[in-house]
Amino acid sequence: MKLFIDSANIDEIKQAASWGIIDGVTTNPSLVAKEGGDFKETVREICKIVNGPVSAEVLSLESGKMVAEAEHIATWHKNVVIKIPCTTEGLKAARKLSRLKIKTNVTLVFSANQVLAAAKAGATFISIFVGRLDDAGENGLAVVEESLKILKNYDSKSELIVASVRSPLTVQKAAALGAHVATVPYKVLEQMLKHSLTDAGIERFLKDWESVKK
Repeated sequence: MKLFIDSANIDEIKQAASWGIIDGVTTNPSLVAKEGGDFKETVREICKIVNGPVSAEVLSLESGKMVAEAEHIATWHKNVVIKIPCTTEGLKAARKLSRLKIKTNVTLVFSANQVLAAAKAGATFISIFVGRLDDAGENGLAVVEESLKILKNYDSKSELIVASVRSPLTVQKAAALGAHVATVPYKVLEQMLKHSLTDAGIERFLKDWESVKK
C-alpha cells in the first residue's frame, strides 16, 4: 500500500520524506490556508521534496471552470494531481481531464456508488473519507472494502485512497483490506512508527552493552 502524507506543512513533509516511506502528498484548501503560504509556491515546494503524486484542489464548482483551473494548476509540476469534488459537475470535469491526460483525485467520497461513478469518469485516484463516515455513525472501512471489490470486479485502473485517517489502526486495517493508498496526517504517521516495546528493547540493549564494556 502506498503511503501519502496529508499535509501542506513543509517541515512535516520534509521530516516524513526523510523516513523513506512516503509515496505522495495530499493537500486541500483547509490545509493550505492553515499554513498561510501561497498556494502555487506551496505545491511547487512540496513537489521538490516528494517525487510522487501531489494533490492540489480546485475551488470552482462548475465543470468548465474546474477544467480551466485544473489545466492551469497542472502546469505547476508534472507530479500534480488535481483534486475534484465528487459532484455531478466534478464528475463532468474528471471525465474531461481524463481525456486531456490530466490526473485527478476525486475527493469527498462517502459511498461505494460514488466510487463506481468516479471510476467510470476516469479518476486516477478516489478518496473515501473514512473518519468522517465513522463520525456520522457509518462504517468507513466497510465502504472501503465494498468499493475495492467493485473496482476489482471491473478491472478498474482507479486507485482507492483511504482518507480522513484518525489512527494507526485505520491504516493497518486499510492495508489488510488491500487499499491502494492511505493518506495520513503527520501525527498519525509518527504514531504508526512507535511502540513501547521497541523503546524498551533499545533501552535494554544499550544497558546490556554498557555492562559488557565495563
